[in-house]
Amino acid sequence: MYAQNPVFIPGPTNIPDPIRKACDIPTLDHRSPAFARLFQPAVAGVRRVLGMAEGEVILLPSTGTGGWEAAITNTLSPGDTVLAARHGMFSHRWIDLCQRHGLNVEILETPWGEGVPLQRIEAALRADPGGQIKAVLATHNETATGVRSDIGGLRRALDAAKHPALLLVDGVSSIGSMPFDMAAWGVDIAVAGSQKGFMLPAGLAILGVSPKALATMQTATLLRTFFDFRDMLKSYAAGGYPYTPAVGLIAGLARAVEMLEDEGLDAVYARHHRLAEGVRRAVAAWGMRPCAAAPVLFSDTVTAVLVPDGCNGTDLVKLAAEKYGVAFGVGLGEVAGKVFRIGHLGMLSDVMVLSGLATAEMCMADLGWPIKLGSGVAAAQEYYRGSTGALAIAAE
Repeated sequence: MYAQNPVFIPGPTNIPDPIRKACDIPTLDHRSPAFARLFQPAVAGVRRVLGMAEGEVILLPSTGTGGWEAAITNTLSPGDTVLAARHGMFSHRWIDLCQRHGLNVEILETPWGEGVPLQRIEAALRADPGGQIKAVLATHNETATGVRSDIGGLRRALDAAKHPALLLVDGVSSIGSMPFDMAAWGVDIAVAGSQKGFMLPAGLAILGVSPKALATMQTATLLRTFFDFRDMLKSYAAGGYPYTPAVGLIAGLARAVEMLEDEGLDAVYARHHRLAEGVRRAVAAWGMRPCAAAPVLFSDTVTAVLVPDGCNGTDLVKLAAEKYGVAFGVGLGEVAGKVFRIGHLGMLSDVMVLSGLATAEMCMADLGWPIKLGSGVAAAQEYYRGSTGALAIAAE
């Protein structure tokens, strides 16, 4: 029965039954017109979710990490300089990936809990009149700390510095759950994954690629084979892949986009904000606070909760899994043990979130933390009762 409990990790997320069923298809010849008919709606739908005006969508059998690798290997060459802030585990991992590929990474060390430092990035770009910096990397939603960065502001920083660098954005835990406007923000490559806002199993890296980024792949010399956009696009023209695609996941992706659009993207974003705000009010009622340094940085997909002195967030996560069959996220890297993470994205409703908050409170009480049972749940209930917003995705 525990398998029926929702998960409260920031991905993979709960899978709606309609998407699960859409993925469950018979073997299909991926070089047949039948596959093209399945594939094209998925690509067209992703374009709309990303807010793309032009460019190409690339769907790779991989995860978000593979999407990061594809983004750099198709646009950069060994020894190129990229600029990135390190302010959480996932920005750190993208930096590490770049360094392993022989790129020179100019790192802006930033406290965990802060967002992308726009002024420092603009200053670094202004200090590079020769254009040695070829790309700026940004994590839109830092899952380790529950921090959302201002990608529109980052584009304004690039424009103010009159710098030609590519803007590469990790939107793995934001796209499909929080507003993302690739065209308006001038994003050159947006990276998403199937297992977050799209509510699918892990297995697809989803990328939006601008014409500017596509042009660079002709001169980029980092090694790539499986992730080569040129091979992908050549095969796309014939309605297929250069290798065997994840057919079931692509079928599910088309259904996922349909469900998001049936709810309405603005309603999806409003629902996520509503759920997140209820969680934040519960956290305040517990006498705790999010890891994010300021409300403007609060993520609407995950809240990293700073635990009281003398407590260990990992203990709560372990107890929740072992005793109650509920999954929360552990702290990672510099905040390991200092936080536990509540994921509130994908297929979730007010009622489901309340069950997660109640479980967290039981774990706190079991561990002897200073908590009054029901305090956070009551705060979230008051907010959910007194506010209006989109309902959960309808079951079919």
